[in-house]
Amino acid sequence: MIKALAQVTITVTCLAIPAALLAADTPTPKTIAIVGGKLLTVSHGAIENGVLILADGKIAAVGAAAEVKIPKGAQIVDAKGLTVYPGLIDPESNFGLTEISADAMSNDLEERSDEIMPHMHVADAFHSETELIPVARLNGITNAVVAPASDDSIAGQDIFIQLYGSRQQMMLAADVALAMNYGAEQRRSNGFRGGHATYPSTRMGLITELRQTFLDTQDYIAKRDAAAKKSDAAFKRDLKFEALIPYLKGERPVVIGVYESYDVETIMKLAQEFHLKIILNHVTQTQEILDEIAAYKVPVIIGSIYDAPRANERYDSVYTLPAELAKRGVKIAISSADGGGPASSHSARNLPYAAGFAVGYGLPYDDALKAITLNVAEMFGFGDKLGSLDVGKMANVVLANGDPLDVRTDVKQVYIQGVAVPMVSRQTQLRDEYSK
Repeated sequence: MIKALAQVTITVTCLAIPAALLAADTPTPKTIAIVGGKLLTVSHGAIENGVLILADGKIAAVGAAAEVKIPKGAQIVDAKGLTVYPGLIDPESNFGLTEISADAMSNDLEERSDEIMPHMHVADAFHSETELIPVARLNGITNAVVAPASDDSIAGQDIFIQLYGSRQQMMLAADVALAMNYGAEQRRSNGFRGGHATYPSTRMGLITELRQTFLDTQDYIAKRDAAAKKSDAAFKRDLKFEALIPYLKGERPVVIGVYESYDVETIMKLAQEFHLKIILNHVTQTQEILDEIAAYKVPVIIGSIYDAPRANERYDSVYTLPAELAKRGVKIAISSADGGGPASSHSARNLPYAAGFAVGYGLPYDDALKAITLNVAEMFGFGDKLGSLDVGKMANVVLANGDPLDVRTDVKQVYIQGVAVPMVSRQTQLRDEYSK
């Protein structure tokens, strides 16, 4: 017997339990057959009147209705008239590191005691019960990279999360990337022209400090290896240098936040000198060196797409940046960052609209959808697990009543690892309480 989606949704959302507690005891995934919907697979086109089978937390089958056999005993979800697509992935968020911006006690965004802090682990501070996660989840975001704020030159190591489950279930991987930043924001200056400043207070100082840090790490590796050969128990470990070793070896990506063209050129020389595996981030004011960025052959995260142009630029110079980079063969991701800062968990729910905005300014639709799904998964080592509707991948799936990049579309149900997530947030609870 086919159940209407509306009935399934009502069954889930009528639970009067605080959103923070819903993830404490994650239900066991069932075998679910989502039938009759339009499947946006991301990896192999769209399938009209498709069938998607979810079993044991993974995608078990995907295809046209005539090609996929529905397992006996599967829960049937009627998706006729709906669009089915993989869960969206935000490549830069502060989930679990901030709750109320004005309340210092609810913010663990950066370690201000030093500007070089690679041994800071986001995993140690991640607060899984933040009310901001259900808000984003209800708009189809199922995964995210959580990064520190960008005030430090080397701010710490990111985690890759899913937006449902216990704290340990949510943290799919710790230390997936090194958060690094270069530009005016990282200068240690408390004044201008006469005000007190500490080193590094200039871009020259910033890049010199970064280079010295990597040189010191190389020296540390040599001394550590020599001590190991001699079985020297007196060798003193340094967490700062040890944290940088996998990045110097190119084993994990370094996400470099940089905005200006000349800053990109400077930081990329450093990255090439030490053979770092780079993901460029933001690159907002780089229109004059787009060919050069393409020649680096590194992926790029773009955000905020809503930033204002410089006085000498066209009004749409930032809006068209995703299209211009994609046209040059650059693998791009789009983040939910808005004009208020480089990353904001408060704006994460708007991730699909940033991608839709890029489509309005020339980015091909398929590229835009990849920029918030498969491309992000591949950049951070999850390409074989997330980002598309393919057999064997995690069953992170969204059902909506229209185009996922359209602001008029409503998400009807989200599945994370095959579990129907309660479509409840603090916002919906307040709405329901006061609308009476």
